[in-house]
Amino acid sequence: MSSQRLLLISSSQVYGHEYLGHCLPEIVSFLRPDKPDILFIPYAKKDHDAYAATICAGFKRAGLRVKSIHRTDDPVRAVQQAQAIYTGGGNTFLLLTTLYTLKLLDPIRERVRQGIPYMGASAGSNIAGLTIQTTNDMPIIYPPSFEALGLVPFTINPHYIDPLPEELQAGETRAERIHEFHEWNNNPVVGLRNSGMLLIENDSILIKGEAGVSLFRKAQPPQEFVPGDRLDFLLK
Repeated sequence: MSSQRLLLISSSQVYGHEYLGHCLPEIVSFLRPDKPDILFIPYAKKDHDAYAATICAGFKRAGLRVKSIHRTDDPVRAVQQAQAIYTGGGNTFLLLTTLYTLKLLDPIRERVRQGIPYMGASAGSNIAGLTIQTTNDMPIIYPPSFEALGLVPFTINPHYIDPLPEELQAGETRAERIHEFHEWNNNPVVGLRNSGMLLIENDSILIKGEAGVSLFRKAQPPQEFVPGDRLDFLLK
């Protein structure tokens, strides 16, 4: 995994910031010094044109060039020639289904493992994990499989929300849902809070952003980590 470079963002929109505002500095830093052209994957939303326009406008503020894959003649070739990839958020089931339909999972996986930067937000971060089974999204469409890119050996729960004390008896907290996942599955789950990010490169995972993570492992109490902490042990 040493050649992979990933920036996995919990959310593209955080209260108190303009769209992408909280993560653009990290994206620019991640892409330095070359600032490569970015191939945008908009398939987590139905209106690709509108989504691409929003993303392009946001990235333009940082001087970044973006082209949406849905405007290319050959999506597979576009991935094979991509200098960097950004996969936006939306509905994870829709995103993964479209990637299966267009036969893009293997080309994306191969290109990222060749070393090009991969960035994802929300659903785009979800698919970097082993499966999408810890997404928060409704299954509005059925992918052929829950298996995702598998770029990291764990699953991600973006927008992780801490339980409020008065809700603990309700049994509907995010932590409880992850516990139910672990009744049937073994892989770790990273609960990534809204303004948090994971920077993965050189066999290391660094927590970035303004919020930390809750790490869930089967038959173990959750562990808290803050920005600046490392989760390198998850790659071993």
